[in-house]
Formats: sequence, C-alpha cells, structure tokens
Amino acid sequence: MRALLFVSLCMVCVATAAADDAAFRPLFNGVDLSGWVPVNTAPSTWTVSDGMLVCSGKPTGELRTDRMYQNFILELEWRHLVPRGNAGVFVWADDITARGVPFHRSIEVQVLENAYGNTESHTTHGDIFPIHGTTMKPENGHGGMRAFPTEWRSNPSPEWNHYRIECIDGSVSLAVNGKVVTRGHECSLRKGYICLESEGGVVNYRNLRIQELPGEPLEDQYVAIADRGYRSLYTGVDLSGWQTESTAWQPADWVLRTTDEAGKDDVLISERSQAGGSLMFDLRRRESGAAVQVEFCGVTIELTAQDSEVGSKLSPQGQWDRLEMTVAAGHLSVAINDQLVIVNKPVTTAAGPIRLTPGGGVDLAGLYLRVGE
Repeated sequence: MRALLFVSLCMVCVATAAADDAAFRPLFNGVDLSGWVPVNTAPSTWTVSDGMLVCSGKPTGELRTDRMYQNFILELEWRHLVPRGNAGVFVWADDITARGVPFHRSIEVQVLENAYGNTESHTTHGDIFPIHGTTMKPENGHGGMRAFPTEWRSNPSPEWNHYRIECIDGSVSLAVNGKVVTRGHECSLRKGYICLESEGGVVNYRNLRIQELPGEPLEDQYVAIADRGYRSLYTGVDLSGWQTESTAWQPADWVLRTTDEAGKDDVLISERSQAGGSLMFDLRRRESGAAVQVEFCGVTIELTAQDSEVGSKLSPQGQWDRLEMTVAAGHLSVAINDQLVIVNKPVTTAAGPIRLTPGGGVDLAGLYLRVGE
C-alpha cells in the first residue's frame, strides 16, 4: 500500500512539473533577437552564438522585450566570462532609459560576478533594488530599499547560474540556483518591459523562458511608459550614423562628449534626413558658458544660457536635462524635463539631417529619434 501511495505521489509530481513546463514559453529563440529591442547599444553589443545570447558589455545599456509584462515568472541561465563582471535583469521597465543615465526606470535584479566582492552596500548573490525613480519595500534590507539575499548561492565565472524571478502584484522574488533568497514588495511599478543590462562584462544567457500569470487591471501610476516609437541615434561605441570632419566629438561609452575647445566648425551631422518627428536627448553642460545648437527638420534651437526661449530654462552646469523637440505640421514644441517651454509655435520646416553645433564642453546621452507620420 505504501509503495502504491509513493508511486501515485511521484506521478502527481511529474504531472505537475510537466504542466508547469507547458505553461512556459521561450523568451529567446536561440537564433536571433526576435522579440527584443536594442535600446541604447550597438549592433555588436548583443549577438547570438551556439544558441546563447551573448553580451559584449560595451557600451553600458540595455536590450528590452518588445512587449510589456505584468505578472510573470522568468527563468534564465547566465554566466560571466570576465571576473568582476557586472550586469542585471530589469523588470517592469520603461521603454527607454531615464534622464542622464544609461539605465531604465525599473526594478533591478543584480547579476554580478563573485570576484566583484561583497560589501554592506551590495552582494554578488542576487540583490533586488529599485532604480531611477521607482520604490520598493525590501525584505532583509539594510536601511534602504535594496533587498539583500539571505544566502550566498551564485557560482563564479565561468560557471552557469540559474535565476527564477517571480513578479506578482508588485512583489519580486529571486531564486538563485534553486532556492529563493531575495524578496521585495510594494513596488511602485508593476507592469513594464523586461531588460537585460550591458555594463562592462562579457555575459552569456541561455534558456530564457517566461510564464505569464493573471493579474487585475492596474492604475496608470503602476504601469511603466509604453513604447513611444523612439529608437537610438547613438551606438555608444562609435559615430556610426553620423558624419563629421572634426575630432571634437568623442564617444565615451554611453556619453557622447565634445572637447572643451569645440566650436562652430565642429558640426556633427546625421546621415539620415527628417521632415518631421521628435528628437529626444539628454544634455549636460560641463561649464557655465558651454552650449549646443540643434537643427532638426530645418528648425534650430539655441541651448545657451543667454537664450531666453529655451536655453534659460536649462539646469545649472554639471546637471542633466532631458530635451524633447517635436516638429509636426509646421509647428514646433520643446519640452525640458517633461515641462513644455515651447508649445505649437509656427515654424518653417524643411527635410534635412540633424545638425549639432557645440560651443565648449558638453555631454550628450540618450539620443533618440521618433519618426513623424
């Protein structure tokens, strides 16, 4: 009788496991990047080899899913090929990066190689924490919003690790190599994109799969920003897509910098022409007198402290601003940090490339284009 009961229990367990597996679907097909969108990286950053998704680590940036997810279980295997490598999995993320950083507003599940080291501020064994405007209530926190693992279970490079990330109704839990070690609750975002992070280390991913779970409709405040149609204009590794005869423009990972001596002869021109649409970019002036002139669809704005219409609304030197310049139907709108400073101003437009003319040392990041209809 006991033997029969044991066999019956085994059959139930096998059937349950099979049903669980059947509920999953691949999130990566092992052949190409179908279902994924490079957000702010180069074509060389994310490649496919031997059924694995390979991240070069250069530049710092993300690859995201092409659709949003609310409640789900995500499983994947990862390994770092470089000691002290850094990466991450972002959940419930916006469509593009946050202002002045190469990362999304999201909840991050850390993917650190063991040699990176463990401190009071972080571990290499699966921390979970909110980034760039999100919030979370951690379990096993150290006074902040970062959740620390209760046990250290990550394998060192080049060994594989298995993550099971459960995201349900604003709570996130992480199982590392078969055991749940990290938890966070009351996340301020509860629906969004899934991202893989490139941050300096060569990382392999395989066997990415997802099981979607039911969920109630959410209030807008809990939903990340959906795809607005923006695509990156800067690879983070070179000036592909741009032309210049000057050496004043210098790729510096996720930041496109000019030299302090850059001037009106150091124009950077896009290879692509536009007759309408939206241009978004982040700007940081490294000195008070630094400036940049932007021409988009034949319309020019002056980003100098002396310009009363737009430039005077910029933050002080050393701080990042996000600008969004929209040209449509003969009208111009400009927003700085989501605040409109020009609204539907009649302008004369013309199809043409984007022209960036510096005046001193400036940093640009998050360059995105949305093509007009």
